Amino acid sequence: MMSYIKEGRIKVDNTKHTHLTTYHDPCNYGRKSQNTFGQAYFEEPRWVTQQCCPNFVEMYPDRMNNYCCGAGGGAWAMPYKKERIWYGRFKAQQIKDSGAKLVVAPCHNCRDQLMKSLVKEYDLDCEIMYLWELVSESLIVEPWSDEEVAAGHAARDAQYERDGVVVDEEEEEE
Repeated sequence: MMSYIKEGRIKVDNTKHTHLTTYHDPCNYGRKSQNTFGQAYFEEPRWVTQQCCPNFVEMYPDRMNNYCCGAGGGAWAMPYKKERIWYGRFKAQQIKDSGAKLVVAPCHNCRDQLMKSLVKEYDLDCEIMYLWELVSESLIVEPWSDEEVAAGHAARDAQYERDGVVVDEEEEEE
């Protein structure tokens, strides 16, 4: 998403989500990626979030030291609800302390834990959203010019030819 925005392939409107927003660092995208692959993904999702939300605040601590939400390691899918909620108390307090009304959580386990458990159990006054949801709600959709449509068709046709795709003429007319 970051490269799409930077390249101008998509445009986002930063006036749709003006409330205070923060970003939750999933363990898998940060610590685990750093330890396993030597690359943590802390800055890319923050940058995308900040393109959509002008009022951004960091949680403390953040990035490599951010608190786990409590849903990792399969805990969300397992019958450990009491434990998940108890471990999530640090994350809930972190969110409260940030004052954010929107928390962006790109990981499905994190999002479910925050949205379906911690918001209710710790009376959090915020919305939880996937990163892709934020971008999709912020998209600026502009109609293509005739030249852009022609360029798109040419790119499609070149890809079809490259990949050996044969399109039935009747299907194409529909």
